[in-house]
Amino acid sequence: MGKRMRDDEEDAGEVALRKAGMKLPSNIKNKHKRSAEYAKVRAEKIKEKKQRIKARDTAERQAVELGETPPPRQVPKTIENTREADETVAQPDDEELQVDDGVDEFSGHFARAQMPKLLITTSQECSSPTRKFIKELLTVIPNATFYKRGSYDLKQIVKFAKNRDFTTMFVVNENRKQPNGLLMIALPEGPTAHFKLSSIKLSKKIKGHGKPTSHMPELLLNNFTTRLGHRVGRLFASVFPQDPQFRGRRAVTFHNQRDFIFFRHHRYIFEEKEIKELAPVTIGVNSDKKSRKAAPKTVKKNAVVARLQECGPRFTLKLQSLQSGTFDSKYGEYEWVHKPDMDTSRRRFFL
Repeated sequence: MGKRMRDDEEDAGEVALRKAGMKLPSNIKNKHKRSAEYAKVRAEKIKEKKQRIKARDTAERQAVELGETPPPRQVPKTIENTREADETVAQPDDEELQVDDGVDEFSGHFARAQMPKLLITTSQECSSPTRKFIKELLTVIPNATFYKRGSYDLKQIVKFAKNRDFTTMFVVNENRKQPNGLLMIALPEGPTAHFKLSSIKLSKKIKGHGKPTSHMPELLLNNFTTRLGHRVGRLFASVFPQDPQFRGRRAVTFHNQRDFIFFRHHRYIFEEKEIKELAPVTIGVNSDKKSRKAAPKTVKKNAVVARLQECGPRFTLKLQSLQSGTFDSKYGEYEWVHKPDMDTSRRRFFL
């Protein structure tokens, strides 16, 4: 993204030089002279940008002093707000989606008919980093139990979990002694989601990390906008109890951005803090310049602010497939599978 913005700036600089009838830096054959010319063009663009920002801030300040509405700022273009249109984006008043939610595999959980109960296991070969990661998952997710995989087949473990009333099953896979995949199986009827697991950072590696309590955490699901994203979000929600204990001030977040799901675990606290804000304009428009200068620009005010302390772990998930029913790699019916040709556009998202 940053490289593309720099390229756009350089293209704009070349257009300006061409209009002015000057020689383009790209046409200079000597490398050192070409680099020096590029540096000059870039320095001029930075200078112009600073002047525009200064002029904008001055105009906003003058508008506030005169009691007028400041001119609106331009909204920068990002990959998110220029994403390709998607017909599967779920609307709040979608009656069909509400009916589907009432009869899907997670309807019992959201009706509080059963308490979530999680079984966590691994691939047949389990290394120390994977065990450390699972140990931290057990502190985050309530009612979670770890079972060693041994030589058992995955279908046998699914049957074992069903017989003991587990509602969800996690299988942490690894490659080269590092966890790299997560299989989530909703029991007893599915679905099964396979995620690529990356960017794992345990609590000890997080600076200033906190120690979580045993209270039931709050769950935050952000930006799961499509039908597929809505289904994946309900799968995550089915792992956590529906009645969080707010006294513990714990929050677990699944944040979707560009189809990467970022997991975070925090503790929070609300406290009063003295902040500064713009002072209300009390001087008339016709008052002299000296009076306007003497008027206070900011005032101190007590406000309630939130402070966060990350507890860990943190990791990133990328959906690879969503399968109907429980795990069946041979005869399973897939609802969605990620394929390489889906990545042809940077502005196309599925969750």
